[in-house]
Amino acid sequence: MFSGSMVALVTPMHADGSVDQESLKKLVEIHIENGTDAIVAMGTTGESATLNEKEHCRVIKQVVDIAGNRIPVIAGTGANSTTEAIELTQCAMEAGADACLLVTPYYNKPTQEGLYQHFKKVAESVAIPQILYNVPGRTAVDMLPETVARLASIANIIGIKEATGDLQRGKQIMDECGDKLDVYSGDDATAMELILLGARGDISVTANIAPKAMHEMCTAALNGDRETAGSINKHLLALHSKLFVESNPIPVKWALYDMDLIPEGIRLPLTPLDHQYHDVIRDAIKQAGV
Repeated sequence: MFSGSMVALVTPMHADGSVDQESLKKLVEIHIENGTDAIVAMGTTGESATLNEKEHCRVIKQVVDIAGNRIPVIAGTGANSTTEAIELTQCAMEAGADACLLVTPYYNKPTQEGLYQHFKKVAESVAIPQILYNVPGRTAVDMLPETVARLASIANIIGIKEATGDLQRGKQIMDECGDKLDVYSGDDATAMELILLGARGDISVTANIAPKAMHEMCTAALNGDRETAGSINKHLLALHSKLFVESNPIPVKWALYDMDLIPEGIRLPLTPLDHQYHDVIRDAIKQAGV
């Protein structure tokens, strides 16, 4: 249903933490102009954990309206409360999002059966295409391939963002789910290889900084053109790693600020990038040819 480079869009903020609507509009237009294949609004890179439900829904609606059907919009609607996830997913559907991305419930560490029941409940409650999101390094829970395979039988669960960086894990999910579920990388450093193995694209942090290059790399990989994809990707390797020198989205928001695309605002408990990393990020951007 979706493929290619899908940006995990940051949420631009003023110094007081309020959402900067003008910068949000500018970012969406930049992605459309540079070939980004879909926009993920209010995913975890968008600081979904620190926006309240009203703000969360407003940003999704703004991105949908700005996009104006020119590019698919996937709304991040995951939560560690099943009820809240349902409410956010309903809000996203009403706002006109094309699909929703739901991260595994964080902190409360549900069992595999709890994960199955959580996602099943959301999918059955809201009739919008839904993409699972597994990122155990951030949530402290790992949704195993067998649980994903169970969920793949639910009609409106259409994909998974697999962010372990484990290529064998991604391949296992593809093998077990077949055409019932699309697999997307959630790890820029290994995205090219996962796409070459059969994944449908990359939900990307790097695409915030290098949208055109990420689109071209993903397109080449989807076409099975390892040589072209690798040639593009080698210039992006520093960004793939250095955008995580501090917790995401601290580095990527600072990079966009340094590129004069957004203000420096970020919400506590996250803080602006430590000064020692400024030149590290600038060097990575330079290597990417941005």
